[in-house]
Amino acid sequence: MYEDFHVTDRWGGEDLHCCWKGTIVAIATRHADAVDVRFDVNGRPMWIAMPCTAWVEQKKRTGKVITDQLTAQIAGRYLKQLIEEGYDSRREIYTMTVPEVLDHLDSVVAEARGLGEMPVLPATG
Repeated sequence: MYEDFHVTDRWGGEDLHCCWKGTIVAIATRHADAVDVRFDVNGRPMWIAMPCTAWVEQKKRTGKVITDQLTAQIAGRYLKQLIEEGYDSRREIYTMTVPEVLDHLDSVVAEARGLGEMPVLPATG
C-alpha cells in the first residue's frame, strides 16, 4: 500500500516514487518524543515524525498497539496526502499530530481489511 508507491506532485505534475527506508525512535537521534519514518522521494530523503503519544492513545482507545508495519503505512499515507495537496519539497521533515496519526491509522486499517492483510515491509540494506 504505502511502503512503496508513486504519486503525482500537485504543482509540477512530476511522478514521484516514494519508498520506505526505515523507522527509528527519535528520542536518541533528535531528543524528540517521536518515531521518525524515512522515505526516499525520487531518491531524496523525507522524514515523517510521529508523536510517541499516538501509541499511548491507540492503546487506550482500542487496546491494540501500532506495529512497525502499521507505522510505515500510516506515515506513507500521510506523505502521499502531503504531496497530493502540494507539499513543500524543500522540507526534509514533517511532523504529524496525534489526531492525524489516529485518523490515518483508521484509514490504513480499513484499506488493509479490503486487501485481506497488511503488506509486509521489505528488508532494507
